[in-house]
Amino acid sequence: MIEATLKQGSVHEHKGKIGGYRWTILSLVFFATTINYLDRQVISLLKDDYLTPMFKWTETDYANIVVVFQICYGLGMLGVGWVIDKVGTKIGYSLSLAVWSIASIFHAAARSTLGFMIARGALGVSESGNFPAAIKTVAEWFPKKERALATGLFNSGSNVGAVIAPLTVPLIAVAWGWQWAFIITGSIGLIWLFFWLLIYEIPAKHKKLSKSELLYINSDKESIEENKSPVEKVSWFKLLSFRQTWAYFIGKFLTDPVWWFYLFWLPSFLNKQYHMTKLELALPIAVVYTMTTFGSIFGGWLSGNFMKKGWPVYKARMTAMLIFALCVVPVVFAQYLGKFSPWYAVLIVGLAASAHQAWSANIFTTASDMFPKKAVASVTGIGGMAGAVGGILIAKLAGVLLDYYKALGSIESGYYILFIICGSAYLVAWVIFNLLAPKMKLVNLN
Repeated sequence: MIEATLKQGSVHEHKGKIGGYRWTILSLVFFATTINYLDRQVISLLKDDYLTPMFKWTETDYANIVVVFQICYGLGMLGVGWVIDKVGTKIGYSLSLAVWSIASIFHAAARSTLGFMIARGALGVSESGNFPAAIKTVAEWFPKKERALATGLFNSGSNVGAVIAPLTVPLIAVAWGWQWAFIITGSIGLIWLFFWLLIYEIPAKHKKLSKSELLYINSDKESIEENKSPVEKVSWFKLLSFRQTWAYFIGKFLTDPVWWFYLFWLPSFLNKQYHMTKLELALPIAVVYTMTTFGSIFGGWLSGNFMKKGWPVYKARMTAMLIFALCVVPVVFAQYLGKFSPWYAVLIVGLAASAHQAWSANIFTTASDMFPKKAVASVTGIGGMAGAVGGILIAKLAGVLLDYYKALGSIESGYYILFIICGSAYLVAWVIFNLLAPKMKLVNLN
C-alpha cells in the first residue's frame, strides 16, 4: 500500500507523462449517448405535425406510448446492469446499441398506435443499457477525482443529441417523409458499433494504454485493493440491503422523471402555449439543450474542483448537488415569465434543464463513489429502473392533467402544476439522499 501511494504521488508530479487515452474511450461513450438521445427524441418532434394527425392521437394516447417506453426501459434496467457486470462493457454495450438502433429503424414500419408501442417497447429495453455501460466504463477508466467530469462530458452527449434532433428530424421529414427520420437516425448507431468493437478494451488489457496512465487510473485506494481480489458478481438482493443503494434509488426516482418530461413534452409545450410550428421550435429547443450541455460539463467540473481543493468526496458531491437543486426551483415561474416573451420561458426551462444535467453528472457518479467497480453497472441499473418508474408516473400524470385542462380550455394550468413538481423534486431528493447516505461511505461487498 505504501509503495502504491508513492507511485501515485510520482504520477501526480508528472502529469504531462500520464497520457490521455482514457479520453479517447470517453469520446466513444459520448457519441453513444448522443445517439441514444437522438433516437428517443425523434417521436416527440414528429408527434404534432405528422403522427397525431395520421393516427388520431390524444394526449393520453401519446402518454401511453411514452409509458410503454418507460415500462420497458425500467424492466430492462432490472437485468441489464447485472448482465453488463457479467459479460463486460465491450460486449454489453455492443448488444445494447445494436438492438436499439434496429428498434429505432423499425418505428418506420409502424402503422398503428399499437405498432408504435411495440417499437417503443423494444427501444426502451435496449436503450436501458446505455447508462449502466457508460458509468461502468467511466469507473474502469477514470480515478474518482475525474469521474464526475468524465460523467458530465459523456452525459452532455444526451444534450447534443437533443439539439441535433430538432435541427435535423423536421428537415428529414419534410424532404423524405417521417419514416426516413427514424431510419436515418437509427442507422447511425450501427456505424458507432464498428468503432466500439475496434477500439474498446478494459484498461488492464488495452495495448495502447501506457503504464503511467494505467497506474493513474488505478490510483484510488479502493481500486488498488479491488484489483488484488478476484472479481465476483453481486446479487440485487445483496445490493438492496444497503442504505446507499436506496439513496441512489430514490434520488433517481424523484429527479429522472423531470428530464423525461422536458424531453417528451417540451416541444408540445412550446407548440401549445406559444403556437410554435416544428420548424420554429428548432431554435428554442436547440438553445435549451445547448445550455444543458454546458450544465452537464460544469456540474462534473464543480465537484471535481472541490475535491482538488481537498474536500472529501461526499462533501464535494453533496455541495454541488445542493447548488444545482436550488437552480431548478425558478422553473416554477416559466409560464409567468413567458407572458412577457416566450424566450423568457425558454431560457428559464433551459436553466432548469441545465441544472438537471449538472445534478445528473454528480448523482451518476455517486454510484461509483459508494460501490466497488464490480457492482457499479448493477447499482446504476437499479437507479435507472427507479428513474423509469418515476418517468412512467409523470407521463401518466402529464397525459391526464393536460387532457383534463385542455377540455376546460386551460391547458396552461396543467403545465403549471407539472412545473411545480419539476421545481421541487431535487431539493426533496437531496434531503432524502443525505438522510440515507450522509457520508457516502464505500460499501463493503466482501
